[in-house]
Amino acid sequence: MNHSLPCKEPLGNTSMLDTGGISITIINILLGIMVLTLGRKLFWLFVGFIGFAVGFHYASSVWNLQSQLLLIGLATLTGIIGAVVAVFFQKIAVGLAGFAGGGYITLNLINLLGVRMDQLIWLPYLIGGIIGAMLMFYIFDWALILISSLAGASVIIQALSLNPRMELGLYFVLVVFGIVSQTVLYRKSPSPKEKK
Repeated sequence: MNHSLPCKEPLGNTSMLDTGGISITIINILLGIMVLTLGRKLFWLFVGFIGFAVGFHYASSVWNLQSQLLLIGLATLTGIIGAVVAVFFQKIAVGLAGFAGGGYITLNLINLLGVRMDQLIWLPYLIGGIIGAMLMFYIFDWALILISSLAGASVIIQALSLNPRMELGLYFVLVVFGIVSQTVLYRKSPSPKEKK
């Protein structure tokens, strides 16, 4: 049975909305590229990004906020809180980022595959979140590389309007690119955990 998400983009509408001359789509693509390529190196950026993405999703789809300025403001606030937690409370941030990142990636994969889950959308998010948190605790560096590559690719794909086949193909190309580029950086520098 075919269960698809109620909307194409699980984390809110990322269409070409202009706010003060800056396109939200361009911001999402740039942020996605940064997380895709620097998620492990800039752990606080990854956690802030996950906070922003989750905040935007809940503000737009769960609380049904219509004001784009308010949506961006709340999402930015959750992103800043995530980044601050990442800097000062790294162990908590690792678990939260793994959970939120795993859930976000799971919803995006369900969306890319065209599966509809109207009533039980929280269940795959919960399962993906638990897997993401466990990966972050037990194999931190590699999990951070994988999850940030998947999350960065997800945000880039959501910002673009492509046909489903192109989206899926580009998604996997971006994930591989993110993993390769972050692995090269990983071999050259210590992890965020090693710096503490």
